[in-house]
Formats: sequence, C-alpha cells, structure tokens
Amino acid sequence: MAKQSMIEREKKRAKTVAKYAEKRAALKKASVDMSLSFEERMEAVDKLAKLPRNASPVRQQNRCRLTGRPHGVYRKFGLSRNMLRQLAMQGDVPGLRKASW
Repeated sequence: MAKQSMIEREKKRAKTVAKYAEKRAALKKASVDMSLSFEERMEAVDKLAKLPRNASPVRQQNRCRLTGRPHGVYRKFGLSRNMLRQLAMQGDVPGLRKASW
C-alpha cells in the first residue's frame, strides 16, 4: 500500500491540472501561432512558465486504484499488475483469463 500522503498529492495534482487546463492550452496555442508577433509569442511562453509546475499533465502519475502503487499499472483496468493478477485469479475481472497454451 502506498503512503496516504502520496495518494493525496496525486489527487491534488489532478485538481491543479484540471483547474489550469484551459489557460494552459490557450497559452501553448499562442506560443506556436506564427501569425502573432515574436514579442506576443514570447509573452505567452513567459506566462506559461509562470503557471504552477503541477498544472502540467505530464507530472501526473498513474496509480493503482486499490493500493496506490505507482508502477506496473494497466491503464485499461486502472490496477497494478499484482492486484490485476489477484482479482483475475478470483474471477472478479470480467473477460480476463489466465493464458494457457
């Protein structure tokens, strides 16, 4: 089980990303728009740099929904490999079977 503080930190990051998503997208679009002057584009880049670091979606980490484990998480299920295997063996994941050939 992951530390509760790490799980809460990820939740806080998700809120920050959602809060600044529109503003960030507009600034990114303005920074590459060649119809604007060089000064306007550089101003957009500066404003983008002044946004909080956690406003960037790249800083988010996928975590297991059950344990909070940050590595080995399958996006399709939202579970870490360990929990996915455990639940699959119990038959709790519909349509998932252990491979045998």
